[in-house]
Amino acid sequence: MKRIALLLATFLLAGCAAAPAQPAPAGTEQRVFNDTDVMFSQMMAAHHSQALEMVRLARTKAAREDVRTLAAAIDATETDELKTMQVWLESWGQPPNADASAHAGHGGAHGANPDDIKALRAATGADFETKFLNLLIAHQHNAIEIARMETGSGVNPGALDLAKRIDESRTAEIQQMLRYLNQPA
Repeated sequence: MKRIALLLATFLLAGCAAAPAQPAPAGTEQRVFNDTDVMFSQMMAAHHSQALEMVRLARTKAAREDVRTLAAAIDATETDELKTMQVWLESWGQPPNADASAHAGHGGAHGANPDDIKALRAATGADFETKFLNLLIAHQHNAIEIARMETGSGVNPGALDLAKRIDESRTAEIQQMLRYLNQPA
């Protein structure tokens, strides 16, 4: 059963890792962007940085191999996506992150509470896994919300494609993590 879960984790996340987001060739779609594309990239870059901190903890602290495998896959995917968004922001002449209050009208930064991250760092064993999975489920739900904001009014083809893939992959990750929470360790 563990082997099937491990294969399922790899399969679900392979689509994200197999087709990494890439910046468009210079002089093409990078010139087409609006405020929503910039906000999406800035908010999602900050969001990814926080997720990377959590999954890197899980890669060493999680007791179950399937949870560590999921964390490793998320790390690879979100590292690649983060680099892509940073390239876009630079090519658009935009700062990599905006003032914390800049996106307050859109629900803020959609990140995890720093106290929750601190508690996660202190947790061990089964307690760590439960906290990690619950925190990451909420975090990935917020990523879906940010992605849907982009698909609702963004114009950059690359950002729209990334947002669609984030919506699909994070939805699959949430379903997988919910199954992990309902499985005995």
